[in-house]
Amino acid sequence: MKKIILLVSIFCLNLVFASPCFAIKIGLQTEVESTGVGTSVSGKIIDANTNYTICDLDAMKGYEIRPYHNLMAIRVDGEYYKIKSDNIVLKTMNPGFVSVKGKWYRGIVMIQNKNGKLTVINNVPLEDYLKGVVPSEMPSSWATEAHKAQAIAARSYALANLGKRARYGYDLKDTPEDQAYGGASAETADTNYAVEQTKGIVLTYNMKVINAYYSASAGGQTNTNSWGSNLPYLRSVPSFDDNVKKNGHGVGMSQHGANNLAKQGYNAYQILQYFYNDVKFARVNPESYN
Repeated sequence: MKKIILLVSIFCLNLVFASPCFAIKIGLQTEVESTGVGTSVSGKIIDANTNYTICDLDAMKGYEIRPYHNLMAIRVDGEYYKIKSDNIVLKTMNPGFVSVKGKWYRGIVMIQNKNGKLTVINNVPLEDYLKGVVPSEMPSSWATEAHKAQAIAARSYALANLGKRARYGYDLKDTPEDQAYGGASAETADTNYAVEQTKGIVLTYNMKVINAYYSASAGGQTNTNSWGSNLPYLRSVPSFDDNVKKNGHGVGMSQHGANNLAKQGYNAYQILQYFYNDVKFARVNPESYN
């Protein structure tokens, strides 16, 4: 697991370092028979083993990638062509998006043939990843301060769980099993604003980024059940979501509760310090990823 260097400050306004440019690997598909891909602008497929270009991709055109023995094949205009690699990268020639599963994604897409099945990974800058998480985890119509709290919690969770899915070749899944992630297709102006306004900020306890669990609602009271772990920053508090049926594990921040608190005038930092015990805010030092 990568070491994360932090600057910790009691007052978030004192956080001055630039935001990290770290890229996180998100599993979009695991052990599938085929995948459909494309690019919004002209793109290319690169052999990740040699860094040589395999072929060019036309903008807004669909392609199918399938395993072919221990290599791969690409379907173009109804015909299959052999790709002499088991590990390829799809990227755009100019700023644009890559398509997988009918969604647009920032960053690049990696496709690997593992034992005759494909694993599809989005390698994306952390802050761009969060732009696809916040609106997937929380309605974009909710209060701005709730969005900011969600962005900080999601960033903290991501960094605390780097390498969690390493056996599959990526860090996190794109589902609520880790964090829901809809890529660029999920982005909205309001939720992007929340991510940008909290760039690099994470929750810490004893100088370590916390595993900032959260769920949709706790049904009136959060709990400290952390799946066998005794985490001192988790505590049971009124969740301010009494009018919402419990939905999720109820550990850490209640998303409905965060929104209700935001509507009462609490800012993101007050919301997070309410749901998590004795935490401080830090900004990740980008040099820790070099």
